[in-house]
Amino acid sequence: MRLHRHRTVPERPATGTELLTAEAVRLTAGGRALLAGASVRVAAGEVVALLGPNGAGKSTLLSVLAGDVAPHGGEVTLRGRPLDSYRPVELALHRALLPQAAALSFPFAADEVVRMGRAPWAGTAAAAEDEAVVAEAMAATESTAFAGRPFTALSGGERARVALARVLAQRTPLLLLDEPTAALDLRHQELVLRVARERAAAGDGVVVVLHDLSLAAAYADRVVLLSAGATVADGPVAEVLRAPLLSELYGHPVEVLAHPRTGVPLVLPERT
Repeated sequence: MRLHRHRTVPERPATGTELLTAEAVRLTAGGRALLAGASVRVAAGEVVALLGPNGAGKSTLLSVLAGDVAPHGGEVTLRGRPLDSYRPVELALHRALLPQAAALSFPFAADEVVRMGRAPWAGTAAAAEDEAVVAEAMAATESTAFAGRPFTALSGGERARVALARVLAQRTPLLLLDEPTAALDLRHQELVLRVARERAAAGDGVVVVLHDLSLAAAYADRVVLLSAGATVADGPVAEVLRAPLLSELYGHPVEVLAHPRTGVPLVLPERT
């Protein structure tokens, strides 16, 4: 631990500052292009939704943005530096990743799992806040009630909320969330996206992979549409979520209506 005692806490970027940029990212596996020109940019203070049909490359792109997978082409920079120039312990202070599945083989208590999110801050002044940060993260995700229960004994939705709490406890300026609402009921889907918006309001950048287009419309500032590993649209919600484009992309006719009270787009499949 002595080696890390003098590590400093990185300064948090000002709202609007570009945090992460990926340009023309390419990745191939088994002779198949998983990413074929995917691009995305994320600024402090915004929620960016990655959307697209199954196999579009959303989760693969998120893994590249997290630094877990090295692309074969293109460029990814984090706060102006090439992503691959960060050491793992340094990277963990700048970005937190929530994968699709949270698998643990040991029966750690739920609050211990959340506390794992504080590991990157060991040996820094921020370590003094560990207990308070863990408690705040669990309260935000409504997981305090089962803090002492084994993670392996929780339901899928409860595990998902604990996993999100771990990411929140990491307290990084960039959150990368892969389908965080997949295992959740309606109430907790809304809760998770509200938390994402709150983090953005506090100055964090948030990238979230979603399948629910109406949820994305309600909570994202910008939408990036992917198809066959490439970015096909990037812009404000109302500009990107248009019926002709979505119908072509998803291979199913949709209609986009304005919410009667908020005006936010509602994306509905056409049904006969």
